[in-house]
Amino acid sequence: MSVQPEASELTVERAVQMLEASPDFRVLRRLVARDEFGGDAGAALHRAVVLDTETTGTDLESDQVIELGLVAFDYEPQTGQIVRIAAVYDSLEDPGMPIPAETTAIHGITDEMVAGQRIDDSAVAALVHGAQWIVAHNAAFDRPFVERRWPLFERLPWVCSYAQIPWSQEGFAGSKLEYLANRCGFFFEGHRSEIDCRALLEILRRPLPKSGQIAWHQLLSAGTQPAYRLSALDAPFESKDLLKARGYRWDAKRRCWNKVMDRDAAAAEAPWLKEHVYGGRSREVEIEILDAQTRFSSRPGKRIKRSV
Repeated sequence: MSVQPEASELTVERAVQMLEASPDFRVLRRLVARDEFGGDAGAALHRAVVLDTETTGTDLESDQVIELGLVAFDYEPQTGQIVRIAAVYDSLEDPGMPIPAETTAIHGITDEMVAGQRIDDSAVAALVHGAQWIVAHNAAFDRPFVERRWPLFERLPWVCSYAQIPWSQEGFAGSKLEYLANRCGFFFEGHRSEIDCRALLEILRRPLPKSGQIAWHQLLSAGTQPAYRLSALDAPFESKDLLKARGYRWDAKRRCWNKVMDRDAAAAEAPWLKEHVYGGRSREVEIEILDAQTRFSSRPGKRIKRSV
């Protein structure tokens, strides 16, 4: 006897409900693309754009964007509640070079798929017009690539959901997009631009587990606070392990160790550098102020040199 589709669907849903009620199982549902999330659509809403790229590789000097996904959404600025998706754009682009096989293995984009394709510059400009924020999950990767291809992105403030939400403090063991989605109870076919944008938006619209704050609202707050990159100029070679252990990163172009932190941490760091790195001797360090216009870009912020 054949089973009617309705009965089959009810049986599956009942099984899911039983699993979800048990502490021994965790159910992941496939992400269903939607454009409405609730909230007061008649309120004075602000607009932001989630952005994701796929590229031929990770080298900004030689690799190219081959896919751009943009999802514009409206939100209530006071609460951070995401109300709706307003517009979507996704397009491929021929990079003028073969796509490495190891890159295709990640996102599935082939030379045949991009042949003769070009992202519409006017469509990109139209979609981001009026946006108050650009959002990316790992903006340090996406922002330099898109600013090189579309300089209009230099004028827009950016936030990074990977770096500017304290996922570990909220009880997450990682901050990769697929992991965050799984923790939020859904899965998706990742590494294509539009679906990655939609998945991130689904995560951002939810309350964080410990603070209870909507993730997007917390990210908005973080975006308004400048960061400070402290560079330990002329640090002795023998201090490299100490600096690395403290979270400093080596800048090969400027040949110095630096660390990004908030204002209070940067102020407290100077005495530590003087004592532990410079042996108590006065030295000059550099503090670079990174606001939402420059953070995560290849462009420098305002630089100030200070003696410690």
